[in-house]
Amino acid sequence: MSDGYTIVTLDGVDAAPHRAETTLIPIRHHLGFRAAGVNAWKADTGGRLIPPHEEDSGNEELYVVVSGRAIFTVGEEEADAAAGTLVFVPAEVFRTAVAAEDGTIVLVVGATVGEAYYGGGWDSFALADAYRQAGRLDESRAILAEQIAQRPDHWGLQYNAACLEALGGNADAAIDHLRRAKELDAEGQAAQYFREDSDLDSLRDDPRFEELLG
Repeated sequence: MSDGYTIVTLDGVDAAPHRAETTLIPIRHHLGFRAAGVNAWKADTGGRLIPPHEEDSGNEELYVVVSGRAIFTVGEEEADAAAGTLVFVPAEVFRTAVAAEDGTIVLVVGATVGEAYYGGGWDSFALADAYRQAGRLDESRAILAEQIAQRPDHWGLQYNAACLEALGGNADAAIDHLRRAKELDAEGQAAQYFREDSDLDSLRDDPRFEELLG
């Protein structure tokens, strides 16, 4: 890395499991890229590349098959995409993909037309949780601390930090982050996550958690 630019290979970015069935290459986090969401996914034959989803937030996404071969399902259609193939999917259209060859990598770029990119930090959390599972808790905490320092008013980052601490068995720190997330969440979006997220199961018998649910 030099002043003003970064050169890195995809192999040089630590990967992280995501949603148990996919492997994320968190490019946006690694580079500190702020203009759009940009990440990659990798899998061997038969493995899930793109989690099944629709972008109901308004994001448009461009998928680029960097290596290997992928089978995309977009809407009700299926497409065989070799390396070099571009797949553009507008918002609110179902999409998913699986690898048809070992070593398949798909790069994804997404953003909402007419809006500045903000992002929720989910990719940073995926990497932080991978570090936690590998016993690298200090590095895991450092990732989320940096994210919170950059965006101190974003409730989702506080919530992610709470999940990390709950999973690590640190109830006091988790409760502190949840309190802050609730304070910042002006629209009450966090309430459903508090009630349903299994990451918080270790806190459910804690009276302080019960208070937060009230």
